[in-house]
Formats: sequence, C-alpha cells, structure tokens
Amino acid sequence: MKFALFSLVMNIRNAVTGETLTTQEKFQNILQQAIYAEKLGFDAYGIGERHGPPFLSSSPAVLLTAIAAHTSRIRLLTTVAVLSVLDPVRVAEDYATLDHLSGGRLELIIGKGNDPRHYPLFGIKEEEQWDSLAERYALLKRLWSEENVSWDGKYRPPLREVTILPRPLQASIPIWHGSASSPLSTELAAQYGEPIFSSNTFHPLPKYKALIDHYRERWAYYGHDPKHAVVGAGAGTLYLAKTTEEAIRRYRPYYEAFHSTDSAKHNQSPFTSLEDNLANGPLLVGSPERVIEKILTYQAAYGHQVMSISVDGLTEAEQREQMAWFASEVMPVLRREITSSVWSA
Repeated sequence: MKFALFSLVMNIRNAVTGETLTTQEKFQNILQQAIYAEKLGFDAYGIGERHGPPFLSSSPAVLLTAIAAHTSRIRLLTTVAVLSVLDPVRVAEDYATLDHLSGGRLELIIGKGNDPRHYPLFGIKEEEQWDSLAERYALLKRLWSEENVSWDGKYRPPLREVTILPRPLQASIPIWHGSASSPLSTELAAQYGEPIFSSNTFHPLPKYKALIDHYRERWAYYGHDPKHAVVGAGAGTLYLAKTTEEAIRRYRPYYEAFHSTDSAKHNQSPFTSLEDNLANGPLLVGSPERVIEKILTYQAAYGHQVMSISVDGLTEAEQREQMAWFASEVMPVLRREITSSVWSA
C-alpha cells in the first residue's frame, strides 16, 4: 500500500490550547508538514480546494508550487481540484506550470467538490455541477494532449486554434476522479479508464463500497482490463496513542470542535457521536494495532492501493507526533500486507 498525507488547510481555534494560527503561520505549518511527510517516507502530499472558512486552500496550485520548491521526491496531488467551477484553460496552464516546477511530480484529483459555497462565487448553479464537470474535463484533456484546439461548449466562451503554454512536463499528467457521493463521478472515471479516489470520510463503509463497486462494474462495461482499475481511499482524521482509550480521550476535543463548524454541519454526518464514528465510520483513532486492523477491514472491502490520512486541526507538535507514529508503526505493516502498483517507480 502507498500513503498520502492530505490537508484542506483547516484553520480553526485549537480545541486544546485555544490558539488560532495566523494565515501566514498556517501556510508555514503546511509547508513544514509536507517537508516532514517526505522525510518520513510518505509517497504523496495533497492539498484540497475549498472556497470558504475554516479552510485556507482556495489556491492549491500555489501552495503545491511552494511545496515543490522545498521537496524533491514526494508526489503532489490536488484533493480535489474543483473542476466543475474552474476555467479549463486556466487549470491547464497553472498545473502544467506546476508540473514543470515539481519535476513532473504532479497528479490531479478532480471533482465537483462537496461544499456548495463555491457555485455562486463562479457563476455555476448547483444543479449544473455534473454537466459542468464533464464538459470542463473533456476540454482539459484536449488542452493537455492536443495543439490548436478548437472547441464550443456551454460553460466558457469558444476556443479557436488554441495551444496552451507551457505544455506539461509529463507525457500525460495522471488524473484521479474524486468520489464521495454520486455514481456520476465513478461513471466519468470508468469512461475515461482512470483511477478513482474515494473520499471515505463522512459515511459508513457500505456507501463508499457501493460507489467503488459501481466504478469497477462500469470499468468492465467500457472494455477496460479489470486488473488495471485503481482505487485510492481517504480516512477520517488520524490520532494514535499507546492505548485506544488514551487516543479517544485526547482526540475528543478536536472531534467536537470540528463538528461544530458550519462546514461540518453541511456534511450532515450520520454518526451521532465519536464512539459511533469509531465503530461504524472511517475515523482512525486508537492504538496502532487497532488502526491497522481497521484499515485492513476497509481495504478488504474497497481493494484500494493508496490511502490518505489527515492531521488537520491538531497542534503542530501533535501533527508531527502523529505523522511519525503512523510512519513507524502503521505504514511498514500495511506496505508488507498490501501490494500496490501505484508509484512503483
């Protein structure tokens, strides 16, 4: 199995210390987090895109470019780039530039996003999100693979004989399709023969498994070799301790603080408590042995080769503690147990 550290650059008052980082301090925290992730042996680092509090991640390409300048090996991902509201020309140019500046380490996870606040900002109606995503993605693919592109569509002005510059460094920038709530995203991924990354953060296992199963069914329908269907999956926030009881006690203030934010309320979590989420949801809170057991249970259901974790919201010291503990106690076991063809080079 391969491992990514993801962040939405959530900046809220720390539930334990009462401290709130300034925007500058938070950006420096993210940069140091990515540098440390590479040092610890994580395979990838990802920045999600959000356009409202408590997140400071409205410009993933800019943040990932800063990270690229301070790292040399780790893959750089968007988690997700909200392509349903973005201009494909701007996306093609920005991320091709990042691809060069990172030495070809970029991978794009695209999606429509799960926060409706971005639609009025960019003039898209929420009911148009899927049609907009499909159209914009088709154009993005052409802009990266063709020159002298002419195009007509609904969600941006026509193009005539356009060649974007710079061209990407990689022959083909890898694209993942973010999957959280609808078979329309898994359908698009299967149609193009591209991998999916299951959110696996807000709901019980069966909901996400149904979407992953749909992806594999439609993958076969479109004539792709089943062995080439690749799945990644997220997880709830990580919190490890020597015992599961200690981990729950230490993590509880963070859980309650995040679930009181407007963003979390929008997600309408089906879990009634921290204990309910631990028993029936994706949170990775407990002893290393308990967390390994839970990840293996989910992997048996999903068949994913890549997983992501998050340490958003914790103190900086706890972030480093949790990353180091995961890298030393959890990652080696799962690397031995689960093979992965992703990032094999």
